[in-house]
Amino acid sequence: MTYSVAVSGASGYAGGEILRILAAHPDVEIRTVTAHSNAGQPLIQHQPHLRSLSHLTLGDTTPDALAGHDIVFLALPHGQSGQYTDALSDAALVIDAGADHRLTSSADWDRFYGGAFHEPWAYGVPELPVAGGKQRANLVGATRIAAPGCNASTVSLSLAPGVEAGVIDPSDIVTVLAVGPSGAGKSLKTNLLASEILGTANPYAVGGTHRHIPEIRQALAAASPEPAEPSGIRISFTPVIVPMARGILATSSAPIAPGATDDEIRAAWESAYGDETFVQLLPVGEFPRTADVIGANTALLGLAIDRAANRVTVVAAVDNLVKGTAGAAVQSMNLALGLPEDRGLTVNGVAP
Repeated sequence: MTYSVAVSGASGYAGGEILRILAAHPDVEIRTVTAHSNAGQPLIQHQPHLRSLSHLTLGDTTPDALAGHDIVFLALPHGQSGQYTDALSDAALVIDAGADHRLTSSADWDRFYGGAFHEPWAYGVPELPVAGGKQRANLVGATRIAAPGCNASTVSLSLAPGVEAGVIDPSDIVTVLAVGPSGAGKSLKTNLLASEILGTANPYAVGGTHRHIPEIRQALAAASPEPAEPSGIRISFTPVIVPMARGILATSSAPIAPGATDDEIRAAWESAYGDETFVQLLPVGEFPRTADVIGANTALLGLAIDRAANRVTVVAAVDNLVKGTAGAAVQSMNLALGLPEDRGLTVNGVAP
């Protein structure tokens, strides 16, 4: 069976990456692409790397334009998806790459985003440990999926195995992320101009203000073997823009739980990801580079046990536009439709 697809926000980075992956997917046909200010223009004008889709023209993003497809991807700015998802009841599968359906707490939504709160959907990170299993089980057969925030899923995948196994204390997490500016979207912003980011590193959203914090706390609380509230997850989260177009390198640490041995700590991550295709734990003493995951739907993790500081440190590398967003969305789509989970996706990056 071939599924018809519509992609909104198709002129942006996330929408373009969804299209790039779907263009090589054997089970879908991209029929409709939409935008806002760029409507009426050829898709190839805004995504010149997508040569196989040069026949497509960007339409207006309206419920009527998106209706009538088997699958709808929404790659819109945060706070804009809800107005469309409410009107897409006829679509068999809707996947939102924005934040509108990620959070379970309306209070967190009000604090970090604001505007209308929409119901949470199945969270699109299949490998994420949750109490009693993996998030994958909640995606099989799902009809509404919230693709993750790229920083949030990177940190959550880094630490959830330790939370689930009880070998780290999630009340004192510290994470610092080097991130590429593509994660901020394609719209023009002065602080993202090349002259502002080349040759420098720029911290932002410092001091607990980043919008992905409640998403991380929510995910790690779900990994706890005992019923836990996100309020029990305390995290110091500092992102830093660095001059690379794509990529996230997240360095996250948490205290070692009392009595946890080195073998038990390492085993927690090995058990969680030993059979996974797209989340891989590197051998002892090895740590990933962003260069190794660019273009791939892969999260690479390196783990260190620092007994002098009594902390576990996990270094994770992902391509923010693939595993961080579009790849996770397509992987979740495959699960929802009963297709092979890796259909249309690759573990191989692009080098140099």
